Amino acid sequence: MLDYVGLEADLDSEERLVRDTAREFVDEHVRDDIGDHYLEGTFPTELIPEMGELGFYAPNLEGYGLPNVSETAYGLLMQELEACDSGLRSMASVQGALVMYPIHAFGSEEQKEQWLPDLGRGEAVGCFGLTEPEHGSNPSAMETTAEPDGDEYVLNGSKTWITNSPIADVAVVWAKDQGEDGTPVRGFLVETDRDGVTTNKIDEKLSLRASITGEISLQNARVPKENRLPGVEGMKGPLSCLTQARYGIAWGAVGAARDCFETARDYATDREQFGQPIGGFQMQQQKLAEMATQVTTSQLLAHRLAELKERGDLRPQHVSMAKRNNVRMARDQSRIAREMLGGNGITVDYSPMRHMANMETVYTYEGTHDIHTLILGEDLTGMQAYQ
Repeated sequence: MLDYVGLEADLDSEERLVRDTAREFVDEHVRDDIGDHYLEGTFPTELIPEMGELGFYAPNLEGYGLPNVSETAYGLLMQELEACDSGLRSMASVQGALVMYPIHAFGSEEQKEQWLPDLGRGEAVGCFGLTEPEHGSNPSAMETTAEPDGDEYVLNGSKTWITNSPIADVAVVWAKDQGEDGTPVRGFLVETDRDGVTTNKIDEKLSLRASITGEISLQNARVPKENRLPGVEGMKGPLSCLTQARYGIAWGAVGAARDCFETARDYATDREQFGQPIGGFQMQQQKLAEMATQVTTSQLLAHRLAELKERGDLRPQHVSMAKRNNVRMARDQSRIAREMLGGNGITVDYSPMRHMANMETVYTYEGTHDIHTLILGEDLTGMQAYQ
């Protein structure tokens, strides 16, 4: 595997174990079938409990049966999962960073004990309800409301582009609490089998097809007041979750790009034209050299993020830079890899075009490329170019 400057030589034994376990899982259980799942628009749901048994959900959290591995180990896990397919990493990322993390960080002890062990084992599936049909890049304008009524809250609104929602047991829904001054944004744990909750699947996607995506419709859905996350209010809640998930994306995109490079290099050393492997021609070597350089610089950025996160110095703006850079890199390099494979590159037998299509989604979700650009611009100049 491409590790041109020997970053993985510094991994400790636990980090190597996590990397190797994820790589072996992908090779033995997912890689051979992921192209078919992409074509059919399905996710291998039968693997969800097995991923839980292996500790793939929020392994960087502590307690409640969770492994508490290093941030580098967590990043390596995301890298190996996305080297197979973005849908595989998305499932684990949402379950861990967007569902288990807010319960762990902001939930009551009862909420933690009820949900974290089952979610960690993959015996329950969660989803994260923030994006709305009319509010994507501006989530603070959300229209979903939570109206207190006795010992309950009544939730109304709709969320869309929600990974896992059609198969989820619980949704972390962000809504404006109508019972407090200023209607602050609050998080609510909403069991999806409650009356007034529907989670329709979104079909006919052209990207991230090996992932289950849906909506969350809330029509006078009642939840007990104890289902509200007590530890946070305002946009700090959902945005802190997104910072955790974007960290995993920055690592995962490197995995997708690395897989594209490995596929293109293998093809270039095997495919013969004009009497020799195409990898012997200057134009193909230039593409491989540039691809390796771009993947390596993104690896360096991801590893640096892990160091900052481990010692508590990671800022959301750091994550914006890495998410922005690494996903753009993977988007660009997957196209070059597809180009090197010629006509064969458009078939499901090879991964680059699948990665290329997936990256269109990853480029957009959890903060679009443009929004992360503006976040960096504000941090660098002190002037906000958006509201």
